[in-house]
Amino acid sequence: MKIAILSCFYPYRGGISQFNACLYGELSRNHDVKAFNFSRQYPEFLFPGKTQFVTEDDEAVPVESTALLDTANPFSYIKTYKAIRDWNPDVLIVRYWMSYFGPSLGYITRRMKKHCKVVSILDNVVPHEPRFFDTPLTKYFLKGSTGCVTLCEAVSEDLLRISPKSTYTVIQHPLYSHFGAKKDRDAAERKLGLKPGRKNILFFGLIRKYKGLDILLEAFGMLSDEYQLIVAGEPYGSFEPYQQIIDRIPGKDRIVKELKYIKDSEVSDYFSAADLAVLPYRSATQSGISSVSYHFEVPMIVTDVGGLKETIGDRGTGMVVQDSSPESIKNAIEEYFSNPQIAEDCIRNIRSEKDRLSWSGFAERLIEFIGRL
Repeated sequence: MKIAILSCFYPYRGGISQFNACLYGELSRNHDVKAFNFSRQYPEFLFPGKTQFVTEDDEAVPVESTALLDTANPFSYIKTYKAIRDWNPDVLIVRYWMSYFGPSLGYITRRMKKHCKVVSILDNVVPHEPRFFDTPLTKYFLKGSTGCVTLCEAVSEDLLRISPKSTYTVIQHPLYSHFGAKKDRDAAERKLGLKPGRKNILFFGLIRKYKGLDILLEAFGMLSDEYQLIVAGEPYGSFEPYQQIIDRIPGKDRIVKELKYIKDSEVSDYFSAADLAVLPYRSATQSGISSVSYHFEVPMIVTDVGGLKETIGDRGTGMVVQDSSPESIKNAIEEYFSNPQIAEDCIRNIRSEKDRLSWSGFAERLIEFIGRL
């Protein structure tokens, strides 16, 4: 089968690009696959982080791609559509995670649908930080899809509210396995400047308001000095509101901050030192961070939003709190560490999930779905 994938690939960095690289590699084992990339993903003034691109010391695996689509230039929509059409694929796979991409991707998919099957992998249908134009732009995009793949039931529910007649399937987010093996805990603690013998809590990934780092900081301030907190990730926006919380809570000397994009070779340091990952999200669909936690066999505490209960709580790989208050997060952390059996059960269930959530399994189910369309 000839498969075109239109999304962000190397030299763009981040979870979407990593996912696409893994999917491209797996599908290429048995199919003729071509990657079509952005020439410009976002105008710089719309991008809240430091850079959209891999840097010299990143270890991202290059993927050969054709970079054509400039989301801010409608003339490039025509050029990209014609290039994909001329390659004559049997199916076009598109990633969709933000309504900003609705006009550019929708222009292409609505035209490609006349020539081949179009499958959209939907990370989000309703954004974490919604705006008035999200629904119309997403509806415009969805009309170009023959079928949709969601990564959890919560996104499927959002999809059916906006587009009730959509053909879809749910295939859970596979595990990221390219971060290497878990390291010696003592060595990881030394590298990160952590004091040994404490209970290590990890907040990992991009720091955005909906991810609730402020909630975790307030909860941490109520914990005893047995605990340490690792905050590792690049802030999208100012870190000052979080720093103000850190400055006034007890235990600020037990917080280790790495406020940067964590390159692939460094990820294992943080998860090797961690006893527990906490995802105190105010809103969510699924989380790529949970896939990294699975890889390193680190249990999680999550809030009951989006698909987190479905993909973590229902699988027994972590604990779910019913609300995103600091008190609830603090109580859950203390409960987790008070009973060693909880950790043992979570790790056993994570190991079971690791067998199920492989990239080969994801690709196999994706191809089966395409065949049914």
